[in-house]
Amino acid sequence: MIPAPAPETLLFLALALPLCCALLLPFFHRSPNLRETVTLTFATLLAFTVWSLVPAILAGARPELSLARFSPGLEIAFKVEPLGMLFALVAGSLWLVNSIYSIGYMRGNDEPRQTTFYVCFAAAIAATMGIAFSKNVISLFLFYEVLTLSTYPLVTHKGTPQAMRAGRVYIGILLGTSILLFLPAIIVTWYFAGTLDFTVGGILAGKTDAGMLALLLALYVFGIGKAALMPFHFWLPAAMVAPTPVSALLHAVAVVKAGVFTVLKVIVYVFGIETLSNSGSADWLVWAAGSTVIIASLVALRQDNLKKRLAYSTISQLSYVVLAAAILTPISAIGAAMHIAAHAVAKITLFFAAGSIYTAAHKTEISELDGIGRRMPWTMTAFAVGALGMIGLPPTAGFFGKWFLLQGAMETGQWMTLCIVLVSTVLNAAYFLPIVFRAFFVAEPAARSQGDGQDGGHGEAPVPIVIALTTTAAATVLLFLFPGVPFALASMMIGR
Repeated sequence: MIPAPAPETLLFLALALPLCCALLLPFFHRSPNLRETVTLTFATLLAFTVWSLVPAILAGARPELSLARFSPGLEIAFKVEPLGMLFALVAGSLWLVNSIYSIGYMRGNDEPRQTTFYVCFAAAIAATMGIAFSKNVISLFLFYEVLTLSTYPLVTHKGTPQAMRAGRVYIGILLGTSILLFLPAIIVTWYFAGTLDFTVGGILAGKTDAGMLALLLALYVFGIGKAALMPFHFWLPAAMVAPTPVSALLHAVAVVKAGVFTVLKVIVYVFGIETLSNSGSADWLVWAAGSTVIIASLVALRQDNLKKRLAYSTISQLSYVVLAAAILTPISAIGAAMHIAAHAVAKITLFFAAGSIYTAAHKTEISELDGIGRRMPWTMTAFAVGALGMIGLPPTAGFFGKWFLLQGAMETGQWMTLCIVLVSTVLNAAYFLPIVFRAFFVAEPAARSQGDGQDGGHGEAPVPIVIALTTTAAATVLLFLFPGVPFALASMMIGR
C-alpha cells in the first residue's frame, strides 16, 4: 500500500495546486476543452487534498511550513489550525463546483477572455489558501492583498465603462482600507506583543490598556474591508457588474469570506475572547455589526435587481459573523465559524440560480420572474433551498449559526442583540420569500407563456449550471444533517 502523505506534504500541495493551475492555464488558451479539463483536474485535486488534511487536524496535528524568516516571530509561514482548516474546506470544495458552473455559464453567454477568467480565478483560490493557512498576521496580510489584486481583473472582466468604474471602487476601497488601517494595526500589534503569530487565547493579554485595545480592534475591523462592514461596503454591490461566477467567488468562496474569516481569526487568535470580554473593548462592535445587519437588510428589500438584492443580503449575512464574534462567548464564536460555511453553500446556490436565470431567460430583475419556476423548476427549487438557508430555517445549515449566536446573546444578557437577530430574520424572509412566491405561485405573463416574448420557449440553463446549483443546494441541507466536521473544527478553534 502507498502510505498516506504527511500533513506537511498536504499543506504544501494545498498551497501549490491552485498556483500551478494558474501558471499552466495560459498554455491552453487555444484549446477550451483542455483549459477547462486542467481547471477541473486541479480543482478536484485541491478538494481531495484539503479533505485529506481533516483527520490529522481533528487528531491534533498542526502542520507548519515556513517560506521566509526575517527575524524571530516575523516570517512568511503557514500553519494549519482548526478555523483555517474550515475556511480551506469551504474554498477548496466550492472551487470545484464553481468551475463546473463556470463552464456552462462562460460558454452559454459567450463571455470574452475566458482564459484570463480561469487564470485569475485559480490565482484567487491560491491566495485564499494562503489566507486560510497563514501562521501569522503578516503572512495573512500579504495573501489578503494578493487576493484583492487577483480578483480585480475578474470584477472588470466585461471591460465596459460600468465595469471599469466598479473596478476602481473595488480596488480603491480594499487597498485603501488595508494600507491606511489594516497595516498600521499590524505594526501596532507587533510593537505591543513582540510577535504576530496566531495563538490560542491571543497575544495581547496584559500588553496594553482597554482604550488601546478598542482602538486597535477598530483598525482591524474597518481595515479588513473585505468584511464589508458599513461604511466600507460599497465595493460589493458595485462589483455585481461582474459575471455571475465572479459574484459567487466574491460572496461565497473567497473574498467576503476572507474578510469575515480574518476578523474572526484576529478576535480569537490576536486579541483573545477573554481579553476583549474582560476589558469591554469590543462593546462598540456589537452595535456596528448589528447596524450593518439591519440597514443592509432594509436596503436589500428595495432592490429589484436580483444580484443587487443578493449583494446587500451578503453584507447583512456576513455581519452576523462579526456580530457573533463580538458577543465574545465560546458558543457564539462557534456559531460565527459555522455561519461562514453555511452562508457559503447557501449564497453560492442563490448566485448560481441568478446566473442560471440570466443564461436561460436573460432576466435580471425580480419583477420579471413571475411563473419562471414552472420553466426552471431545478433552478428555482435550488433558489428556495438557498433562501431558507439565508433565513436560517431548518433543514438548512443556516440554522446553526443563528442558533448559536442567539445562545451567546442569551448567555450574556445581550437582549438588543437578540432583537437584532430576530428582526433581521423577519427581514430576510421579507426579501427572499416573495421571489420564491413569484416564481411558483404567480401566473406567467400571457405573451411569454405563448412563446411570443424575447425569452419564449426557454427551459433550464445548460447542464453544468444545473448540476452545480443542485449540488450546492443539496450541500446546504446535508450540512444541516451532518454538521460534525465544521462543528468539531469550530469547537477546536476555541480550545474545546
